[in-house]
Amino acid sequence: MSEAVDLDWQYLSDLADRVALSISTAWAIVEKDDVKQEILAHAYEHRKTIEETYENEAFLWKLFKKAAHQYASRERDYRDLLDDQYYYTPDEVKVALRSFLYTDDEMGEMLGRQDDLIRARVDDNLVSARLDASSCLPRLNERYRGLLTTRYVYGLPVTNAADEMALSRATVALARLMNRHIRSKAAA
Repeated sequence: MSEAVDLDWQYLSDLADRVALSISTAWAIVEKDDVKQEILAHAYEHRKTIEETYENEAFLWKLFKKAAHQYASRERDYRDLLDDQYYYTPDEVKVALRSFLYTDDEMGEMLGRQDDLIRARVDDNLVSARLDASSCLPRLNERYRGLLTTRYVYGLPVTNAADEMALSRATVALARLMNRHIRSKAAA
């Protein structure tokens, strides 16, 4: 059994401060003190990992940076949700992917009609979602793309629990990408 390390929280606080400054400079939506607080809370929750790697400042930097990135991303997603612009949900992403079964001409003919396969009214929102999904899908890693395509485009079941969990993460990741995509189009 390994011996417990006595953590110097002032050292960890100083490192968290430097990471927080770096992240808050890159992400205008977060403030340095909030990021630092989130990093230190993360460090406290994962102190076993901190104890095991305490002597490796490069690793601690990466760990703190990851926690800071996750916090900044959550804050951005929350702001996007509340900014009164359209926001894709994971369920809407699934519907958009299922629409890939149709050609553009078939989608054009269906505008305004009830769609028998996905039980949704086909309108401009679905067409826009389909375009956003098709432009963002290639930005996902290969596993996520494959799972999304297999399940929602081809309609095949997922084979195991690990793939089911990865599929859920992939759906959320695609929704985030699509939301960033529509915001970047609006800003341009």
